[in-house]
Amino acid sequence: MIKISFETKGKFIILLVAVCQLLITYCSKQLYPEPSFQNIESQAEKKKLKDFMDAGTEKEINTHNTSADEIIKTAQQYLGVPHCMGGTTMKCMDCSGLLVTVFARHGIHLPHNSEEQARYGKIITRMDELLKGDLVFFIRSYETHRFITHSGIYVGNNKFIHTSSKNGVTITSLNDPWWNERFIFGTRVFD
Repeated sequence: MIKISFETKGKFIILLVAVCQLLITYCSKQLYPEPSFQNIESQAEKKKLKDFMDAGTEKEINTHNTSADEIIKTAQQYLGVPHCMGGTTMKCMDCSGLLVTVFARHGIHLPHNSEEQARYGKIITRMDELLKGDLVFFIRSYETHRFITHSGIYVGNNKFIHTSSKNGVTITSLNDPWWNERFIFGTRVFD
């Protein structure tokens, strides 16, 4: 019988634990891959994204009593309304105020803050997977400590309705270079 020293047994156990940790890490990444986000440019943005994700996402929202088409039709009634920070009326509104107002008309409550709105629905990281009625979110649209700085509603054909500081409530292409390089993800709030 071969005798193994206590020190050798200890090294073997440490090695075994390290191998198990590597296997667990590898297997969990294969089963649950991290979503791939485009337009993250710096370590600071990676940290903001991680902090945002860690604070909770993909909250449920009850949209069963309405449809994406109804939401889009309601949002289009606000086309041309001028921009103002904090606004939610025909007089003026901001980007998150448009979503608050449109969804409220269908009995659905959303917070009046783009970053908090981004916590609702299933995250869709690829623009080419967006469906009508998905909410769309952007970063770096103005100077703030917040990660998510702008929100809108995807209307199809690679376009979204939102409140622009320059044009008020408008429909814009996601191919527009300004918005394309700031898109972070969409969220699916309709089944």
